[in-house]
Amino acid sequence: MDVLIVGSIAYDSLESPAGKSENELGGSASYGGFSAAFHSKMLGLSDIALVGVVGDDFSKNDLSLYDAAGLNIEGIEILEGETFRWKGAYHGDMAVAQTLETHLNVFENFVPKVPKFALEPNVLFCANLHPSIQLSVLNQTTARRLTVLDSMNLWIDIARDELITAMKRVDLVILNDGEIRMLAGEQNLILAGKIVQEMAGNPILVIKRGEHGVTALHREGIISIPAYPVIDLIDPTGCGDSFAGAMTAHLAKGDGEISHTELMESLVHATVTASFTLESFGTDALRAISPGDYQSRLIAYRALSNTRLSQE
Repeated sequence: MDVLIVGSIAYDSLESPAGKSENELGGSASYGGFSAAFHSKMLGLSDIALVGVVGDDFSKNDLSLYDAAGLNIEGIEILEGETFRWKGAYHGDMAVAQTLETHLNVFENFVPKVPKFALEPNVLFCANLHPSIQLSVLNQTTARRLTVLDSMNLWIDIARDELITAMKRVDLVILNDGEIRMLAGEQNLILAGKIVQEMAGNPILVIKRGEHGVTALHREGIISIPAYPVIDLIDPTGCGDSFAGAMTAHLAKGDGEISHTELMESLVHATVTASFTLESFGTDALRAISPGDYQSRLIAYRALSNTRLSQE
């Protein structure tokens, strides 16, 4: 098992300056899974598995999309009831979504059950979930190389202690710049990052900065790379999850401690992948990436950012 992703599966209704869309396939496990699956084919990885829950209203056609991408979905439970639904809108700079409606439905009592074949993945990605659920997953699994955790401002507000406990259990933490400042109580981003690292037991820290790119704190030094400039920005939903999916896939291909160079290369691919996600509502653009289009954008990004690393 190369990568295990545990997260939400949802139907999203979205509104942005580009228009509206109803009942788009979404959730952190979906975006992260489709992203990791795309890269796994290029990298020669053997297995990407999802753990999540859906209701009995979940479309069989949508379920087949995971199969078509090559994802192992034995860990997706189908329960009586409705699938998690979220309605959101983006305005202005589109950096933050306005939540209009949230219906947790079967997701409200989600208790992840990791299948036996996935208990020792090379990389475990605990996507954005309540920290208590993330801790449950960490207690069930033993990642051979890397454990990764994503979170959000809500958990900092209502489950801070549990979140810090979970962060201490992983090797790499992903947060955005606002969440880092909120958790640290410090406006200087690098200083805030170092404070968060210290409180979390010094994991690698990846800080998403939206249109300003990404900054990472690694024991060998700081990494800072720009975002890919997207002209046709349609919907930012799931951008961070597809970012994480690409990153974890690339970090799953090796073994041993994550080097500075390896982390930087994974962030390059994560950034390029996220730029595709922005170009449609839901997962459509992410699922439609062709290897040729991806390589063209990767080459353009390397030239733009002056990132001179070896290509795949």
